[in-house]
Amino acid sequence: MLKKIVIIGPEGTGKSTLCEQLAQHYETMWCPEFAREYLLTNGTSYEYDDLLTIAKGQLAMEDEYTATLERNSLPLLESGGHLPLFIDTDMYVMKVWCEFVFNNCHRFILEQIGERRYDLYLLCSTDLPWVQDGLREYPDLHTRKKFYHIYKDILVNQPVPWAEISGDHEERLAKAIVSVDKLLL
Repeated sequence: MLKKIVIIGPEGTGKSTLCEQLAQHYETMWCPEFAREYLLTNGTSYEYDDLLTIAKGQLAMEDEYTATLERNSLPLLESGGHLPLFIDTDMYVMKVWCEFVFNNCHRFILEQIGERRYDLYLLCSTDLPWVQDGLREYPDLHTRKKFYHIYKDILVNQPVPWAEISGDHEERLAKAIVSVDKLLL
């Protein structure tokens, strides 16, 4: 079976790096964060409705990667094998982003939170140094920790297993592999 593993956390916590490392380790694919592509193309100034566009783009990419991985791995999946797809962000992130910036959340995003199914969440901690990349908005550690606690509260109150990921990039990868191996075995 295809196992969907979402990597979430505040900006600048190594989510994309971890997705890429895990995909290499497990010889599979990872779905990048659509918001990066959207903001690079359309500029960093955005409105409330842009977040709905970003959410729909994220889900379309996730569905595309899911279909591609399932198509390319059909023999393994039919034989009962497990294959992970790593996803850099999900609708929980979109919900938090909408509510933090605009004090409101699109109904579509909330509906998708209820409809989408994932197998594991990896929550990235704020202990990596923040690096400006032209898209990130919240460099101060206080705000990043606030986001971290919002995500942690969400994960505590939902049914999917999750693990906290901290340390340098090597430690994060090792911790993530332990969590993913538990899911796949």
